[in-house]
Amino acid sequence: MAINLQKGQRENINAPKFTIGLGWDTNSSSTGSSFDLDASVFILGTNGKILSDSHFIFYNNLKAPDDSVIHTGDNLTGDGDGDDEQIKIDLAKINGAVKEICVVVTIHDAESRRQNFGQVRNSFIRIVDDSNNTEMVKYELEEDFSIETAVEFGRIYNKDGQWKFEAVGVGMKGGLEDYLNKYN
Repeated sequence: MAINLQKGQRENINAPKFTIGLGWDTNSSSTGSSFDLDASVFILGTNGKILSDSHFIFYNNLKAPDDSVIHTGDNLTGDGDGDDEQIKIDLAKINGAVKEICVVVTIHDAESRRQNFGQVRNSFIRIVDDSNNTEMVKYELEEDFSIETAVEFGRIYNKDGQWKFEAVGVGMKGGLEDYLNKYN
């Protein structure tokens, strides 16, 4: 049975291969534009910065150089139940220099479409053990991010040789660019 986390809570990850599932629903937008939410992954070293440009995983760069992190592709609508986007992680392939994997979701063209995460509901991040398809942890974002256009859902980090997941739930209003500036 999955452990439902609250913001700031941490849990050990005891599966060498797992899938990060991200999901959301959008409210009807008064702007008339559809929503396109995008998952991005920042693979960081000990200094808290991206190891290289190829360690920034998103819809135009779906794989880490060592295939340890693979984005399964962009969902343009978020329609339907379950995961809207997925990221597969293989800890056995992870470069030893990697200390943290941050998962961020942004709204594509949020400024021009006048959209923010206050118009997004039922957002979650979950981790599923690939060996038995069992959900290990889940974090449902409950905050109202009424001005934010990007939210760090969670992070996976290595502490003393043990990989852990932390439910982050922190937003920024400058979209993906804010996170690129933070981690570059």
